[in-house]
Amino acid sequence: MKTYSMRLAIVLVVICMGVAPAWLFSAQLDNARIGVFTPGLTLTPVGNGMAEGLVRLGYVEGKNITITVEDTKGISADLVARTAKVLSAKPEVLFAVSTIHAQAAKRATSTVPIVFAWVGDPVQAELIDRYPYSKSNLTGVTAIGDSLSGKRLEVLLEIAPNVKRIMVLVAAKESVSVSSFRSLEATAQKFGVQLVRRDVTDNDDLVKALDETPRGSMDAIFHVPSTLIRTNFDLLVQRARKDKIPLAVHEEALLDRGALVSYGPNSRLVGVQAAAFVDKILKGTRPGEIMIETPDRFFLAINQMTAKQIGMKIPPEILGRADRLVQ
Repeated sequence: MKTYSMRLAIVLVVICMGVAPAWLFSAQLDNARIGVFTPGLTLTPVGNGMAEGLVRLGYVEGKNITITVEDTKGISADLVARTAKVLSAKPEVLFAVSTIHAQAAKRATSTVPIVFAWVGDPVQAELIDRYPYSKSNLTGVTAIGDSLSGKRLEVLLEIAPNVKRIMVLVAAKESVSVSSFRSLEATAQKFGVQLVRRDVTDNDDLVKALDETPRGSMDAIFHVPSTLIRTNFDLLVQRARKDKIPLAVHEEALLDRGALVSYGPNSRLVGVQAAAFVDKILKGTRPGEIMIETPDRFFLAINQMTAKQIGMKIPPEILGRADRLVQ
């Protein structure tokens, strides 16, 4: 009893001073429940990074946290039902990966704290009303996929300066895809490049858009962020290889599937960064009081194997700047 009284006294003192010991947080966080709502596929590393970040912060699954994952493996026809499923586990924090999954999560709950990751512009996506604090139940890390589109185009033109006509497949129902194309247009106009936009809403549209584009009519393919197109990404790779043209993308993981060049954040590290948001919420901070962040770093990656397959020589100065080379 004496030991307990002394410990309680210490807790009361440090709380009055605005400080609380780590062991007090540990006691409060026993069996915290985290739901992960993700499209999986190439964005699986985002969720893995979040779990890795929690381990670094002292969380142990099965001891002081339980993680429930709802992986839709792309865009699900029953996204609303899948959101309800992950919420049925009564998570204290819902971790939503991708713009479309974060939007579904927002529609599903206004009370459960939501930490989003790998979204485009959360304001344009109507996830939040303003920066840098949402004043709602959402916060997280934006991949700023739309505003980086122009920079990705500049990198592509450095690698392939003769490119003049670029096919851009836009998922018309995904706000991040539409806004990314708008950002791309200004850079294309600056460099005198023609963008050939093909709007798609489902798998059949995507196949049709590729089939109806005459071979040799495009100098490159540019992939703007989209869960729909990411799900069917191999179709873009096949077409780029067939026409022997470069395929530029926004996420590094797509290089392993055959893209030529990417520029943007690392998906796993974005997940690690987002883990700190989950930690703060579990320790009592409201999501609307946590500043929304952008990725800590951006990476240039080049697939040299793909370059050889399409007969393209990458300038040495570009290779020297690359953070990762796929060989």
